[in-house]
Amino acid sequence: MDNNEKVLEIYRHSTSHIMAHAVKEIYPDVKLAIGPPTSDGFYYDFDCPKTLTEDDIPVIEEKMREIINADRPFVRKELSKSDAIELFRKIGEPYKIELLEEITDKTVSVYGEGNFVDLCRGPHLKSTGEVKAFKLLSVAGAYWRGDEHNKMLQRIYGVAFPDKDELKKYLDFIEEVKRRDHRRLGKELDLFSISDDIGAGLVMWHPRGAVIRRVIENFWTEEHQKSGYQILYTPHIAKLDLWKKTGHMDFYAENMYSPMEIEGLEYEIKPMNCPFHISIYKSRLRSYRELPLRFAELGTVYRYERSGVLHGLLRVRGFTQDDAHIFCRVDQIEEEVLRVLDFTLFVLKTFGFTDYDIYLSTRPEKYVGSLEKWERATNALKDALQNRGLNYSIDPGEGVFYGPKIDIKVKDCLGRPWQCSTIQVDFNIPERLDVTYRGTDSKDYSPIMIHRALMGSLERFFGILIEHYAGVFPLWLSPVQLSILTISERHVEYSRKMTEIFLSEGLRVDLNAENEKIGYKIREATLLKTPYMCIIGDKEMANGTVNVRKRDGGNLGEMSLEQLKTILKEEITKRR
Repeated sequence: MDNNEKVLEIYRHSTSHIMAHAVKEIYPDVKLAIGPPTSDGFYYDFDCPKTLTEDDIPVIEEKMREIINADRPFVRKELSKSDAIELFRKIGEPYKIELLEEITDKTVSVYGEGNFVDLCRGPHLKSTGEVKAFKLLSVAGAYWRGDEHNKMLQRIYGVAFPDKDELKKYLDFIEEVKRRDHRRLGKELDLFSISDDIGAGLVMWHPRGAVIRRVIENFWTEEHQKSGYQILYTPHIAKLDLWKKTGHMDFYAENMYSPMEIEGLEYEIKPMNCPFHISIYKSRLRSYRELPLRFAELGTVYRYERSGVLHGLLRVRGFTQDDAHIFCRVDQIEEEVLRVLDFTLFVLKTFGFTDYDIYLSTRPEKYVGSLEKWERATNALKDALQNRGLNYSIDPGEGVFYGPKIDIKVKDCLGRPWQCSTIQVDFNIPERLDVTYRGTDSKDYSPIMIHRALMGSLERFFGILIEHYAGVFPLWLSPVQLSILTISERHVEYSRKMTEIFLSEGLRVDLNAENEKIGYKIREATLLKTPYMCIIGDKEMANGTVNVRKRDGGNLGEMSLEQLKTILKEEITKRR
C-alpha cells in the first residue's frame, strides 16, 4: 500500500467512525459491531432494533454533517484489556466485548470524539472537521463475522473522498455501473431469469439470451477444433469415491453438495470436469506419440455458494465452464502454456477485452504433491509469461490445491477487473489417479495435466459481456440482428418475403407487423438494442428495396437487399 492509499484508508476509517457515532445518536439502543475501510469506501455493521432502510440514509447523513461541523478532535487512549472490557460493558456494547476477549495483547486502544468512543487500532484524522466529502450508498444485511450461524446485522455502506469533485466523479461512476447492471438489463432485454420456484443461483436462459449463448458456444467449438482440441461430453454425477481419489473431498468439500444414494452407492453431483476427462484418457493405453492430447468440454458443474454471495450471473450455483485439459510430457509444458496464453488473449480480444491484469498464483497452505513439483510447475508458468513479454504480478498462496496457476483478469470499459481465464499446471492429480503414457523405452510415465478455462463460466462471462456493452451487443452477438418494421397492413406480405430471404442467409431477423405506428415500432426495436432496422413502406415495396436505420439513430437510407446483406455479413465476419 502506497502513502496515498494509506492516507485514504485513514480518511475513510475516520468517516466510518463518524457514521457509527451518528447512528448511535439517532438510535441510542443500537449495538456497534465493526466498521472497516474498504477499497473504495467504508461500511459499519449495526445490531439495531429498527430495520434500517434507504429512507434512513438522509437522516444519518445530516447527523454526520453535524458531527463533522463540530470539528471535534479524535482522541486516542490506551487501556488495559480488562479496563476496556469494563468500559464497553458499562456502555452496553457486547460485540466490542467479544472482540476484546479474543485479543491477546495486554493493552488496547480506543478512539473517542465528543461523547462517543469506539474500540479501534487507528489511526484516525486529527478531527471530525477534516472530512470534506462523503455519501452513504445503501443498507444491506450481513451476518456477524460473516458466519451464517450468527445473528444477521445491518450494514450501511458509504464512500468518502478528500474533495467534492472526486466524490462526484465516483458517484457518476456508480450511476453508470447501475445503468449497466446485468440483472436489470437481463430483465429489460429478456435474456435470462433466476426464479425462486427453481432455486437460487440457478439460471434460466430465455430465447434471446440462449441465442447469444449459442453464438458463443459455436465460436468456442470452431476455434477449439482449429486449435487441435477434441470435444467431449461427460455426466453430471459420479460415484463419491471418485471425488475422494481426486482429493476434492479433502480440499473442496465445503463447495460440494451432499451426496445422493443410488442403489446403495453414494453419488456426487460434479463440481469439476477434470476427473471425467481423465477417465476418457484412461479408457485405453496412451503412447508418448499421442501427446499433447487436448480435451475440451462446455461442462456444466454445480458448486455450493452461500445465498449471501449469490449475485445474478456473476455468482451462481450451476454454471457451464469452457473447460479443457491438456495431457502432455514435461518437455511440452512451456509450449502448451504458450499456446493456451495466445488462445486466451485471442478469445478475449474477439469479445472486446484488450485490457487485463495477469497474476501468477503460488502454492496455498493446503496442497498436495512435493515442493519440487510445485517449483517446477510454477517455473513453467513464469517462463511462458516471460517468453511472451507479459507483465504479471505474484499472487502468493492463491494457487489451487493441486498446482499453481495463471489468472487473467479482464478490464471492462469502466476499468473494472473481472476474473475469467485461468491456466493451471498439475503434476499431482495424474499421479493420484494413476494416469500414464507409454514412453519411448516402453516404460509408463505420468503425464502433466494443464487445466484451463478461457472465459471461465458462460454465465459469468455473459454477465460481464452485458455490463461491458451495456446490452448494446456487437452485431455478431446480438440476439436479433435486424428488425423489419411495417408502416401499414399493406406492407406485411412484402415484409414477410424480406424476412424469409434474410433468414435463409443465416441472419437473425425479427418481423414486427403489428398494427402500431412506425414510431412506436422503432422505439421498441431501439429499446431492445437491435443493431439494424428495415422500415418498409410504399416506396420500398414499389422499388423492391428497404430503408435502413441503425439503433444509434443513424439513417443509412434506401438500399437493395443485396447491399444490406453485404453490410451485415461484412460486419458479422469482422465480429464488431
